[in-house]
Amino acid sequence: MKVAPESAVQLGGRQLSRIIYTEEQIRERVDVLGEEISAAYSAEDDLLVLGLLKGSFVFLADLVRRVCCPLQVDFLVASSYGAGQVSSGRVRLLYDGEVRLTDRAVVVVEDIVDSGTTVNWLFPLLEQRGPKILELCALLCKERSVLDRQPRWVGFDAPGEFLVGYGLDSGEDLRHLPYIASL
Repeated sequence: MKVAPESAVQLGGRQLSRIIYTEEQIRERVDVLGEEISAAYSAEDDLLVLGLLKGSFVFLADLVRRVCCPLQVDFLVASSYGAGQVSSGRVRLLYDGEVRLTDRAVVVVEDIVDSGTTVNWLFPLLEQRGPKILELCALLCKERSVLDRQPRWVGFDAPGEFLVGYGLDSGEDLRHLPYIASL
């Protein structure tokens, strides 16, 4: 569904107030991020792209297809939200991938850095596994984020609204939208 950025949309009983980033804007930005990551690494870096599920899966799939150096992909599932729209402040690791991080270049891919709670909790855990390089690539980053480590790559600044689409959800719904909207 293509919608003008200024339009409100009703989807499954939920009101989207506006489109924040269009499908085209996202595609163009992901192209640039892919180029930047490709320029930063080579085959010798043994690149691992580590996606934080569930929200990052759409972004990660598009991003890795635009990276031109050899890489592997794995996933982690960490949660601080549950079904709510505000972080609980407690992070739980629900799934831990089994791929080796030691002496590798690892790029963690996150859909949105909101409060910073998940990233601040996760990065020390990953550092203990001995990666040669550990970087963060976030599709969206909210200004209110308080991070111990800043993302190397950010797709877009995120407004202080609850966002859905392009992998971002509300109670597991609306991930499928090809754009990012405010709920």
